[in-house]
Amino acid sequence: QVQLVESGGGLVQAGGSLRLSCAASGSISSIRTMGWYRQAPGKQRELVAHVLSGGRTTYADSVKGRFTISRDSGKNTVYLQMNNLKVEDTAVYYCTLLQVAYVYWGQGTQVTVSS
Repeated sequence: QVQLVESGGGLVQAGGSLRLSCAASGSISSIRTMGWYRQAPGKQRELVAHVLSGGRTTYADSVKGRFTISRDSGKNTVYLQMNNLKVEDTAVYYCTLLQVAYVYWGQGTQVTVSS
């Protein structure tokens, strides 16, 4: 089993920054993908960014140039640095870990961006 614990969400004004963290524990494979999804009210859940075990990263077009995903493999932790936040970034952000064809989800952390 794998557990994911997110932190760092909150309320910020447009143009501000937040940093999300996700710590994974349990039976974690060395070959894994960790990332972040988000879901805004009334919308489908969407990929924000992910990082493969080899270090390659992928971003949604809507966050490119503003968000940066990084990881600390020694701590099994992934981060999402979010800069120049926009009102439309408001959502619940979920940490994910994919290994052995199974996706684990965190409980979600709320990010609210005010105008």
